[in-house]
Formats: sequence, structure tokens, C-alpha cells
Amino acid sequence: MSFGAQIAWDDTVLPFQLDRSDIRGRVARLDTALERVLARHDYPPAVEALIAEATLLTAMIGQTIKLRWRLSVQVRGSGPIRLIATDYYAPSEDGAPARIRAYASFDKERVAPNGPAFEQIGKGYFAILIDQGPDMTPYQGITPIAGTSLSDCAETYFDQSEQLPTRFELSFGRAILPGQPEKWRAGGVMLQHMPQASGSSPREGENIAEDWSRANLLLDTVEDLELVGPNVQPPELLLRLFHEEAPRVFDPQAVHFGCSCSEDKVRQSLSIYSAKDISTMTTPEGTVTADCQFCGAHYVMDPAELGFEAKGNDE
Repeated sequence: MSFGAQIAWDDTVLPFQLDRSDIRGRVARLDTALERVLARHDYPPAVEALIAEATLLTAMIGQTIKLRWRLSVQVRGSGPIRLIATDYYAPSEDGAPARIRAYASFDKERVAPNGPAFEQIGKGYFAILIDQGPDMTPYQGITPIAGTSLSDCAETYFDQSEQLPTRFELSFGRAILPGQPEKWRAGGVMLQHMPQASGSSPREGENIAEDWSRANLLLDTVEDLELVGPNVQPPELLLRLFHEEAPRVFDPQAVHFGCSCSEDKVRQSLSIYSAKDISTMTTPEGTVTADCQFCGAHYVMDPAELGFEAKGNDE
């Protein structure tokens, strides 16, 4: 195994296209980025597994969309695992990494730490939200929880909300590489059928269906170790799976852990409150504190400087 090759492909999303099948896709590998997401909290194994799956899905979905700012995935359910939330921030400039973060909310008393993860979400919904930045209308698409995994939910979302046949094949879990401690790794392949051109003949439609079926059968042959690496690199995996479909790869996108929280944003969120409201949030020590659910950052602020009645604000 080449450790240089491992470093080159970990925490990346590689876009590709199958030129003979009009199918696009992504190969993703997450290592340090996922480990940093999970290290912020003491999650039970079942919750960690769902966050790993959601983070991997978000990295692949986010890279398929021409984002100017942020894509979010939210899974809300009635079970003991109440919420899985992820954010993908598009690169701020050419050559910069994308940033990803995630967290979960769960009932410590009800969750089965080592039990089936997906079943503990219960009934609820899977949502994708796209925020294109200031002065742009956000997009939100929602589909009910379906299937037996978050990847099943994502496939249902694209089929029903976007009318785009989509397939995910994922692998994730704790792994040990030679000379390294045990840590989380995740890898996956996403396939998505490109929209059929208007005016296409029925025969062309039949060919498209055959192409999609064949690509799915080929993806069925992938093995877990091929997905998470590092012995098989993403370009090699694509050639192994789809060599007859003429896979063409594009520039890989690096993905790092990153949080957008800041003290200024906390202050802004508190600006709608009066001095009386702020006083109810003040600790016995005379400060107002806030913690970021994603990264765990802890903010300590002077209550006199918070809210719309803060000192220094215009009357």
C-alpha cells in the first residue's frame, strides 16, 4: 500500500461520467474529515454510523450541485435518534476545499447504543436544503423516511423530487491502517442518470433504461474494501467497474471538516431579544454562554452587549 496514494485520495470527491451511458457519478472517500466530525461529540455507535452515512451522502450530493454557498441534509424522526443534520459549504475560490460538518440529536434514555441505527429514526422525513446566499431564495425538498438506510432515502428523494434516477453504494465503519490508530473511514459511489433530451425517440428511451440497468448491475459487484480504500484508488475502481462504459474523470474536490460558527453570528442570532429576555439567559456568573452544536465551540459574552437594547445601539 502506498501511503502517498492514500493521502492523495482521502477526503476527496471524484466526479466522473460514463460517456457511453449518459450517466454521471461521484466517488468519495472520507477519512480525517469524518473523524473530525465525530470527535466533537461522544456519540454512541448507532448514532456515529448514521452521521458517517449522512456525511458521506452530503459530500457526494453537494459536489453534484453548482453551489454558490451551502447544501444541507436534515433527517428528522419520531424515534430515539431525533435529528441528523449536515452542511456542505462549496469552495470559496478555485482550488480551495469544500467544508463539511454534521451533528445529531438523540434521546440518551431511549437510544440503543449498539442497536440497529436506521430503525431508531422512526417515522419522519429526509430533506435537502440549498442556500444560495443573501438575496437568493432558498430551495427545500422533502421526502418521507423510506427504505432501510439513509442512502435509500436519498435515492427516493431524487427519484420523486428531482425525477433523476440515482443510486448510492456506500461503506463506512471503524478501520485500522498499518501504524495508525483505529478511526472512522467511509467511501461510496453515486450514480445519477442524466436527463433525457427532449424529442428523443422511444427507442432511445429504451436504450437509456438498458444503460441504467447495466450500470447498476456493474455497481452491484463492488466490494466494501474497494469503496473505503486505500488499496484501490478511485480511478482504478471506476475502470474495474465501468471500463466498457468509457469512464471519464474530472478534477477531484477536496473536502475538509469546517464550521461556520462565530461569535458575531451568535450575537446576531440574539439581536432579536430585549434586555429582559437576555437577562433570563444570563448565568449566575453574569455572562451569556452559547455552544455550537456542530463543532462544540463555546462562547462567553457580556449580556450588556447583546440584544436590540445592547449598549451602543441606536435608540
